[in-house]
Amino acid sequence: MSNKVMFLALCSMLLAPCFPAQAQQPAKIPRIGYLVAPALSANAPRIEALRQGLRDLGYIEGKNIVIEWRSAEGKLDRLPSLAAELVRLKVDIIVSAGPTATRLVKEATATIPIVMAQDTDPVGNGFVASLARPGGNITGLSILAPEISGKQLELLKEIVPGLSRVAVVGESTNPGHTQQLREVELAARALKVQLQNLDVRDPRDFEPAFRAASKGRADAALVLGGPVLNSQRTRVVGLAVKSHLPAIYNEQGFVEAGGLMTYGVSFSDLHRRAATYVDKILKGAKPGDLPVEQPTKFEFIINLKAAKQIGLTIPPTVLYQADRVIK
Repeated sequence: MSNKVMFLALCSMLLAPCFPAQAQQPAKIPRIGYLVAPALSANAPRIEALRQGLRDLGYIEGKNIVIEWRSAEGKLDRLPSLAAELVRLKVDIIVSAGPTATRLVKEATATIPIVMAQDTDPVGNGFVASLARPGGNITGLSILAPEISGKQLELLKEIVPGLSRVAVVGESTNPGHTQQLREVELAARALKVQLQNLDVRDPRDFEPAFRAASKGRADAALVLGGPVLNSQRTRVVGLAVKSHLPAIYNEQGFVEAGGLMTYGVSFSDLHRRAATYVDKILKGAKPGDLPVEQPTKFEFIINLKAAKQIGLTIPPTVLYQADRVIK
């Protein structure tokens, strides 16, 4: 009997080190890919918002989550290879920061979950079957808000006396451009404003576009944005100032680069909310079952320095509406 007890005791001693070793095996750290067309520095506030959203959910970059940051640095022809690279890395989820990036990631994989941090028209762009039930491997956030264009034109009308003609600067190659332009046209008819559509597909198109706006006697400009325009914000803003055109932009980066004013969805808020999709998918949810959400936070920012540069006085009634005023 005693020999049997000694044998069992010896086995226990030999096996004991195995169990802690198994228990101490580190869990797999999730790897997230992030793809954007402009430079990462141009998207800095949005990137920090995504990081903050992840931190709020308990994810610390470099500790319990890894993020592979990829940027085309404004060169759209680099996006396909970057999308393919993220797929080769076998990341768990890809966060796409714009419809152009989303389209290329969609073409690169039908299995890796994709979270759209922002998209102009997910259904129209063919990324999801419907907002309520996306299906497939894509979900996320939409910036589709028809009221934005009307509000932008209204604000231009409030600061430019006798506004009758507005130059609309946009990228026809940007997914969702047609929908955005349609919304602007509807708002313009209601406000009795004529539009001059100026298409820019390359930075070389910027100067000719603003020259055309001046030649066409535009009273103001509405910049729709897109990967090409967003990657060259300072230059776009400089051309608007040079042309003495009061301009309204679609996001705060243009105002921080010296632009006059912006009204639109908060892209930082959308990126923060994208973190909740990442969390749900990592916990087992299927992207096709997660409804695409609409914007809930909007921003109106005015840059008084820019107004002074073009000799424009912003009425107090408009200043009162602003969420932030840069002095």
